[in-house]
Amino acid sequence: MAFVRSYSNASSGMGVAEDCKETFLELQRKKTYRYLIFNIDEKLNQVVVEKTGAATESYDDFLASLPENDCRYAIYDFDFVTEDNCQKSKIFFIAWSPSISRIRAKMLYATSKDRFRRELDGVHYEIQATDPSEMDLEILRDRAH
Repeated sequence: MAFVRSYSNASSGMGVAEDCKETFLELQRKKTYRYLIFNIDEKLNQVVVEKTGAATESYDDFLASLPENDCRYAIYDFDFVTEDNCQKSKIFFIAWSPSISRIRAKMLYATSKDRFRRELDGVHYEIQATDPSEMDLEILRDRAH
């Protein structure tokens, strides 16, 4: 019976800390950050901001901020130049779930993703990645164009 109860709690998703939305808006509107990393704090039962990347940081800095053996949600503000030589920006939501992470973490992040994603209004694209190759910079470039 305890398993059923904990499963139903997990399927309803985690709450979202207020600063998640505020930090996202700073990235989106003010370009304060290049990327955001979010994790699920199981003690607080909510998604919280784990790390912010300065606007000057690179995609490699972003990739290095993701743990290789644990799940995270991430936002990346991808800047590019169009064929018409216009500077553009697209916001990517990345659900990072490495194949070597714990099953419980994968389930928790999978069941909480949609609710969390809905809180972030203005995301252009979503990527699910279990391996760094699935979110290579070329993939972002292809999706953004």
